[in-house]
Amino acid sequence: MRRLSTALALVLALPATAEEFNFAVTTDPQTMDPHAVNSTPVLGFLNNVYEGLVRRGKDMSIEPALAVSWEPIGEGEGWRFKLREGVTFQDGAEFTADDVIFSYERASSEQADTSSWFAPVSEVVKVDDYTVDIMTTAPNPIFPDSIANWMMMDSGWAEANGAARPDKEQGNYATLNANGTGPFQVVSRQPDLETVLEPHEGWWGEVEHNLTRVTMTPIQNPATALAALLSGDVDFINPVPIQDVARLEGNPEVRVIQGIEARVIMLGFDQQEGAAESGQGGADMFVDPRAREAVAKAINVPAILQTIMRGNAEVASQMVSPAMRGYSEAHAAPYAYDAEAARSLAEEAGLTGQTIAFKCPNDRYLNDEAVCQAITSMLAQAGMEVSLDAMPVSNYWPELRADNFDMYLLGWSPGTFDAEHPIRFLAATQDDEAKLGSWNFGGYSNARVDELLPMIQSEIDDTARQAMLDETAKILQDEVAYVPLYVQPLVWGARSGVELTQRPDDFFILRWVTVN
Repeated sequence: MRRLSTALALVLALPATAEEFNFAVTTDPQTMDPHAVNSTPVLGFLNNVYEGLVRRGKDMSIEPALAVSWEPIGEGEGWRFKLREGVTFQDGAEFTADDVIFSYERASSEQADTSSWFAPVSEVVKVDDYTVDIMTTAPNPIFPDSIANWMMMDSGWAEANGAARPDKEQGNYATLNANGTGPFQVVSRQPDLETVLEPHEGWWGEVEHNLTRVTMTPIQNPATALAALLSGDVDFINPVPIQDVARLEGNPEVRVIQGIEARVIMLGFDQQEGAAESGQGGADMFVDPRAREAVAKAINVPAILQTIMRGNAEVASQMVSPAMRGYSEAHAAPYAYDAEAARSLAEEAGLTGQTIAFKCPNDRYLNDEAVCQAITSMLAQAGMEVSLDAMPVSNYWPELRADNFDMYLLGWSPGTFDAEHPIRFLAATQDDEAKLGSWNFGGYSNARVDELLPMIQSEIDDTARQAMLDETAKILQDEVAYVPLYVQPLVWGARSGVELTQRPDDFFILRWVTVN
C-alpha cells in the first residue's frame, strides 16, 4: 500500500482534467491468455483487451463485435458470421477469418480451459477472408450467446511467440502479454502487483470513455481496498465490504453501486468411488447421496445471509438464479434447514466419525472464507467433523483439479445466462473428448442428465425445452449433485466523479467508464 500510495500521489497531483484511472480488485487475473482460464477475473478483465465475434451490451443482450452479422445455416446445421473489415490487432496486424479459425482451434484444444464452449461444434469453415461458417452437430439456437466470451487472437503473433496453444500449467508468452483488437491494450504486467492499460488508438469502435491510462492493483484485503478508495488512492473497488455499505452511503466523496450477480454460490463434493485418498476420512464419504443431503440440511442459509451478507443476498435452490433463462419454477424450493435430520442422515450414510476435507478460497467470492467458517460450524453442530482449508484462488483451482478435497465451495455465473450452461460444465459426466464436464471436479454423473443435455441444447420449442430443464433440475436436487446456497450480491464502490455500468456478470467494462 505504501508503494501504491506513492505512485498514485503523482496522479492526484495532476490537473482535474487528467483522465488516469486506478482501480483495485480482490483477485488478480491468473493470466492474460483468454483461452487458458475460464473464470470471471480473467474473462472480465480481458474483455477490455480482446474481443469476440459477438459481445454483451450494457443490458446483457448480444450485439455485434468482430462479426457484423450472423444467421443460421440450413435447418440448424450451423451459423454463418460476417466479419468486420478494417479491424487491426494492437500490433497492427489485420484481423481476418484465418484468426477466427486459429482462435477456434486454440480455444477448443485440450490445453484450453474453454474447450467445453465448443462441444456442439463440428468444424469451423473459412468461406472467404471475412466470412466463416461454424457448423454444429445439431441445431443450437443459443450458440451465439454461448460465444460472447470467446476472444479472437492474432494467429501470427501467437505462433511467432510460441503461444499457439494455451499452457495452463507452466505458462507461455501469452500468459504475461496480450495482443487483442479491443479498446485497451496491456502496456505492463506485474502479476499480483499491477497491470497497466492504455487506449488502443486504432480501435474500430466508438470511444465512450475518457481514460488515458488505467492501472489495476490487486488488494486482497477488502478493508485495505476500501481505505484506498476513501483516501483517493483508487477510483473504484470491487467488492465493498458488506459491513461498510451503510457507512459509505453517507459519504459524499464515494458511492456504492449494488445489484444481484448472475452467480450462484454452491457446495460441491467428491462423488467418485475409489477416490478416498483425496480426503482425510479414509472412505468415499460423499458417494452416498444421503451424506450430501446431510450437509444440505445442516446449513442454515438464511442465517448466513443475515449475519455475513447483512441481508444483501438471496437463497438459491438451483445452479442458476431465477433471473436466468431456463430456471425451473417447479423446483424453486431450496433445501430445508433441519439439523436433527442432518445428524440422522450423516449417521445413516457413515459420515459421522470421519473428517471432511473442506476446501475454500479466501479471495475469490464475497466473504468466501467467512461463509466457509460458518458452514464448518453448522456441520459440527449436526455431528460432522470438518477440516477447513482456505487459500488464495491461485492455489485453489489446482487443488480442485488434483482432487484434493471431499467438499468445496464454488461460484458459477453462466456465460450464456441460460440454465444449460452449468449443466454442461458442472453436471455432465466428464468427457474430455466431447468437451463436457470440464468443471465437474467431483465427478458427478447421471446417465439421464447426459441424455437430456444435447436435447436441451438443440430444442427450439421453449415449452419442450423447459420441460427437459425442469426434469434435469429435479434430478440434480433429488441426488443432491450440488448444494446451492445463495445468489451472490454485487457491491461496487467508486469515487463520486466516476460514471460506470454494473452488469450482473460482474465484468468491469472500461469502455463505459468516464471520470469527471
